[in-house]
Amino acid sequence: MPRYRLLVEYDGRPYNGFQAQATLPSVQGAIEAAVKAFCGQELRIAAAGRTDTGVHATGQVVHVDLERDWPAQTVMNALNAHLTREAVSILACEIAQGDWHARFSANERRYLYRILNRPAPPALDKGRVWHVKKPLDAQAMHAAAQHLVGLHDFTTFRDMHCQAKSPLKTLDVARVWREGEVVCLAFEARSFLHRQVRSMTGTLVEVGIGRWSAEDVKAALEARDRTACGPVAPPDGLYLVGVGYGD
Repeated sequence: MPRYRLLVEYDGRPYNGFQAQATLPSVQGAIEAAVKAFCGQELRIAAAGRTDTGVHATGQVVHVDLERDWPAQTVMNALNAHLTREAVSILACEIAQGDWHARFSANERRYLYRILNRPAPPALDKGRVWHVKKPLDAQAMHAAAQHLVGLHDFTTFRDMHCQAKSPLKTLDVARVWREGEVVCLAFEARSFLHRQVRSMTGTLVEVGIGRWSAEDVKAALEARDRTACGPVAPPDGLYLVGVGYGD
């Protein structure tokens, strides 16, 4: 039974998150329905990460085990043909090697958060950015973000419903920069806690508008207390942009 590795892009707005839901639309449900329409198989796909409602992806990775040995290009084209009414696209497809697994073989996940920083609201990017009217100091946000890099207890930035066994995570990269009217935040780690990226982003915005200092961020992290977190950023500006497998 061949395993196919799919690179997936999606707009998270129409879906109740990635994970399949019994009665609500999901990205996983859309892909699984496309597989069934293509070859008649009813199955569960595996993904590198399960994004929340409204969160987008340009580099999600999933795998699907098909009963028949199809050419990878045929699988990609067929799934896209059955996804034309969905906000989901298969960007690439290849046959996986060995015991490769979309989730368990991943050793890096990369997220990007986009903030539109101007007085006027978005017209073209509505639902795809967080609109913050007050001027943001991206350099101050970047400096504060460095306190989050490394191995830490991220309880402060962990959602109360997070099911991870431990709040200990290693954040490899935290960068903040400005591109015109857009402030970008990039985070890289092997794995993240539930809503960790949105929690860190919301806190760093407090630094950007001058309410918090870099030392306040450090103190919040060290508090290991969810109530010490700043406001949680909305899902609109968050993108899963890449998954690393060491290959």
